[in-house]
Amino acid sequence: MITPARRRHSQPDFVLIGIVAILLVFGLAMMWSASSVMAELGQRTHSHLYFLKRQLVWIGLGCAAMLFFSRYDYNRLREWVWPALFLTMLLLVGVLFAPKIGGSRRWIPLDFFSPQPAEFAKIVLVLFLADYVDRRKSRVGTFLHGLVLPMAVVGSALLLIALEPDIGIPALLFSVSMLVLFIGGIRLKHVLLAGLAFLPVFIYEIRHSPYRMRRMATFLDPFNKINEGGYQLVQSLLAVGSGGWFGKGLGQSQLKLLYLPAPHTDFIFPVVCEELGLAGGLAIVWLFSWFLLRGARIARSAPNLFGTLLASGLSFLVVLQAFFNIAMSIGLIPTKGISLPFFSYGGSSMLVTLAATGILLNVSKQADFSERRA
Repeated sequence: MITPARRRHSQPDFVLIGIVAILLVFGLAMMWSASSVMAELGQRTHSHLYFLKRQLVWIGLGCAAMLFFSRYDYNRLREWVWPALFLTMLLLVGVLFAPKIGGSRRWIPLDFFSPQPAEFAKIVLVLFLADYVDRRKSRVGTFLHGLVLPMAVVGSALLLIALEPDIGIPALLFSVSMLVLFIGGIRLKHVLLAGLAFLPVFIYEIRHSPYRMRRMATFLDPFNKINEGGYQLVQSLLAVGSGGWFGKGLGQSQLKLLYLPAPHTDFIFPVVCEELGLAGGLAIVWLFSWFLLRGARIARSAPNLFGTLLASGLSFLVVLQAFFNIAMSIGLIPTKGISLPFFSYGGSSMLVTLAATGILLNVSKQADFSERRA
């Protein structure tokens, strides 16, 4: 007979805290390296520290959010699910009427901050799904309650994000949603059915968008279409390949010398590989893999189903986003606007990533670890 000996922890997962600290320091150093030239050439900045200083502010605010959520009982977040979901939907509608920035409407321009509602929707949708499945765990095996109802809510948010236009975050959130629902007990055939339903929408978005069609064509043959939209991917691949085993040295990237627009945001991974080589790239992959393992450990040891689903969803959210960004940078998937967590410059992304980590830490504080003995 197996008898569990349970032990309730009151301390957060310090290993996870260490992983996040390493990612933040590593990411900050690489973001400064990738952005220094652009900052110096900026018409208003004239300082190579411009983006570094702003990123430090967001890291500080993000760490404050992480500390708050690590102390705030994650079970009490359920009280805020529907108000947060309603506010998120309002923001996603409102951003569609905001001025275009870089050809899309993803940000709400304010004097001090330009929040990106789609980033905040990430945590809210994971929170909604975890709460939904926990309340209806006896019925999630049915088609209506396990797939139709939750995906009607999630799908509405994804549609609004896609209208910005943005296809990267909807693809990420759809993947995370399916994983959370599957862990919560949804049938595999319903997951496959949802994937089949999402596929034609994905194809439609590509076929009816000229720039996405160009991206798909250049993804399949970037070097022969370098003047037709393949420039970014070609430069990214050249940077990754030129780094060799250990790179050219910190600060020695040529990619950042205006060969590729905004290398401190979506294409920061090639800068890491060029300056630190394959060793630097593998270090990032290892750190995010370690993050996922700690998240899985926390999810498995959570005291209730809500905690398990919440920890699983947030862990997948961070790590899958990193996977999408890295895969895009090395030509495994078409290029899309999606940042590398902890590394890419951006306030909304940093705040959301660190807030998600804080919730994970709170779940770890309440975890029940069992030592099973025969």
